[in-house]
Amino acid sequence: MEVGISQALVRYSVEHLKPVMAQFQTTSPALLPGYSIRITDGNHLGATEHRLAVLRDQGGGALPGQSIAVLDPQQMLVVDVFPCEDGHAQERSLLEEVLQTVNAKEVWIADRNFCTRGFLLGIAKRQAYFAIRVHQHLPWQSLEPLSEAGQTDTGKVFEQSVQLSDESGVTWVGRRVVIQLNQPTRQGDREVAVLTNLPVAVADAEKVASLYLKRWSVEGMFQVITDTFHCELNSLGYPRAALFVFCMALVSFNILSTVKAALTFVHGTDKITPKWSDYYLVEEVQGTFRGMMIALPAPLWQPLIQMSVEQFALTLQQWADGVNLNRFSASSRGAKKISAKPVYDPKHPHVSTARLLEQQKKNKRSP
Repeated sequence: MEVGISQALVRYSVEHLKPVMAQFQTTSPALLPGYSIRITDGNHLGATEHRLAVLRDQGGGALPGQSIAVLDPQQMLVVDVFPCEDGHAQERSLLEEVLQTVNAKEVWIADRNFCTRGFLLGIAKRQAYFAIRVHQHLPWQSLEPLSEAGQTDTGKVFEQSVQLSDESGVTWVGRRVVIQLNQPTRQGDREVAVLTNLPVAVADAEKVASLYLKRWSVEGMFQVITDTFHCELNSLGYPRAALFVFCMALVSFNILSTVKAALTFVHGTDKITPKWSDYYLVEEVQGTFRGMMIALPAPLWQPLIQMSVEQFALTLQQWADGVNLNRFSASSRGAKKISAKPVYDPKHPHVSTARLLEQQKKNKRSP
């Protein structure tokens, strides 16, 4: 199966689900009124088993491919995906293909791997905008010193005017927004710098900083499709098969977002967003689907195909009204306990579980 088919399935799901979600009118307030937000990130599929003949004499991990996904955070829909069979290829090799889909008045948010002169200037040429973290190897020139521009929950904000030039000498002037973090990132970074071409009148430095924080929405999406939809099957060694499963997980995520939109419309945001468990819902569907296919004859499904968008959305609302939300509540986790790291003794690399349990019993019996 060509990877283009897998990509088309994701686009097809968005084409049909967006009109349904529009009937619910449950999207959160616009992050930037008048602009469409696009958050993009890459994902390398995990190493697979060495079932294929060409892999059996290989000691390294077998990578079946990678992709770049594009998320609309307003509706939580994956609007596009760019699959690549070569697991060793860099994400940047796909940026030209991504660039061809950029539309005017879109704001693209991404991590530093997307920070190349070609991608940044390409977005600007298409009358679109970006808020992308600066890569350390990107050549840029400062036009003024950093000046303090505000405060956010994550740290103090500064900004300055900077200039970029491409190979042909074409220059671009924009802003470099720097957030000096209250807490370091997982990589130990104390500050985050973001390049943007958004006008100050549209988004000041604080707004740019808050927009960039929305990039974690795409990380949450990857977490859901990994934990809930099992998007990476290590038994699938063929790249096209692995990428097809990954794209089907994205389609499933879009369907899940539509179901949650219907539930939110009926029950309210406060009962869905903070207390909802995607895992429990998907587990319920998986458990009953096979029985439904056996118990319900094919003609009963035909009316769903023939429904208009409005009729289908109304049907989803009626079903959502009968859902017992308590069955799908997420389990609340208590405060994480801080424990000392176990000491490893190379002279005693193994322990007997039975002896440890017996010693524990003796300790409890002793006064």
